[in-house]
Amino acid sequence: MAKTQQFCTYYLDKLMFGVDLEKVQELIRYLEITEIPLAPRVVSGLMNLRGQIVTGIDLRRRLDMADRAEGVSPMNVVIRSADGAVSLQVDQIGDVVEVTEDSFERPPETLQGKVREVLLGVHKLEKQLLHVLDTEKACGTTEAVASVAERQ
Repeated sequence: MAKTQQFCTYYLDKLMFGVDLEKVQELIRYLEITEIPLAPRVVSGLMNLRGQIVTGIDLRRRLDMADRAEGVSPMNVVIRSADGAVSLQVDQIGDVVEVTEDSFERPPETLQGKVREVLLGVHKLEKQLLHVLDTEKACGTTEAVASVAERQ
């Protein structure tokens, strides 16, 4: 019997991404963000989540996608990383999806650029691909988040 895994899904444009459910702390609507001067472009700022200061990473910017339309607020997928809680700012929250390991494949050759760099692979679902995010690379915990922490 194939081993199963659960993913919290979300969308950027029409692409469905997933984060291992065990890494997700919570899902929240838009929170006010305090910008950080001189922070990398992917770091949208800091947010106060019930007294916990959380770094916001704009995944559209991380993946070199066009910015959100003016007046459209992002949703937040707060994950636990090696550097603490980090909020991944996304367009829309999806469902929890359970997949088997036999549907997993390496990232397709058609994916280019930053998207390919931050994926562990994809799961072929009935109607679309579930892009499995490498949260450590996507959060830039070794680059963007570390450089913010150094400045504080």
